[in-house]
Amino acid sequence: MLVVQIVLFDGFDLLDAIAPYEVFCAAAMYADNAVSAEFVTAEGPRSVASGMNGLTLEASGRLNPAQAGIILVPGAAGEVDGDGPDSIPAVLGRAMNTEMTGMIGQAFGRSDIVVATVCGGSLLLAMGGLLEGRPAVTHHQGMELLGATGAIPVPARVVDAGNLVTGGGVTSGLDVALYLVERELGPRISHAVEQLFEFERRGTVWRETGMAAGSQKALPLDEPNIAVDKAPINYGTPGGNITHASVFDGDWDTAIATPVGKLQVRLSISTSHGMIQGKATQGHETAEFLTPVLRDNRLTWLLQITKPMRLNLKFEVVVDGDLMSGSAKAGMLPASKVTGRRVSSPGVM
Repeated sequence: MLVVQIVLFDGFDLLDAIAPYEVFCAAAMYADNAVSAEFVTAEGPRSVASGMNGLTLEASGRLNPAQAGIILVPGAAGEVDGDGPDSIPAVLGRAMNTEMTGMIGQAFGRSDIVVATVCGGSLLLAMGGLLEGRPAVTHHQGMELLGATGAIPVPARVVDAGNLVTGGGVTSGLDVALYLVERELGPRISHAVEQLFEFERRGTVWRETGMAAGSQKALPLDEPNIAVDKAPINYGTPGGNITHASVFDGDWDTAIATPVGKLQVRLSISTSHGMIQGKATQGHETAEFLTPVLRDNRLTWLLQITKPMRLNLKFEVVVDGDLMSGSAKAGMLPASKVTGRRVSSPGVM
């Protein structure tokens, strides 16, 4: 018996969940009930409001991360623009902060479970730190954000990365489910469902096998992945000899107003041997600046954060005396305002 758990959360996209459900139910008809599909949540049986005008579905069970089979995570429906509480990133962020993230993490540790996503479902998992370094796809508007989480965005309709199968936009739920039926039950069952639905799977399923196209690039996006050069970069004058501290040197108490919560971060910036470098401390976690560059009194750097979600943020700031201002951005998320105050200067306690 192939057991399929489709995980619902508040604000989920209806078609992301219902299209795969219908495919698996149809497959059960042709496969002598060798498939069972169920709507579940991280919390247990309940009514779950979708992001489509609050229309609800009933989840009949609790997600079981030890159940062999398939766990499918849909994306969210909400406001495409803006950073309000009903925006898609905010909905995904709330879902990420439930028990679901830990449960899916447990499922990834098992060899008898395939985790599948549709549309923004891959973003939900990636923002929770579960897809770092793994090929995946999401809706085309979220590909930059997917790359900013440390995942490897692949612009395909369906991406098969072994125990992770991801689909692109909303209607790709049909393609993901039909592909999984073929992979797990065989092409004749998948073909029968295609005929019943009068739908043919779109595109080639991308897998990391066979010959690679000579001109293909792993990351055809502007947003950098975390796999970047972590060495500090020389930013200065001819010959690279900086003999004085930059206006950014010192410790800064900063606030970053992100769409999914306000971050309080301590920045420590210094200049040494003609190089500017820094680190950021949030709670008990400290991360080094990646590729810091000072140009025309404007400092930019990349920073990997893990809270409130896993993201690679690109910072750009300026200072006026002891005040810092600027922005931090990741993928499709709106730019977050950065403000700060210098609390100590080099050599000053």
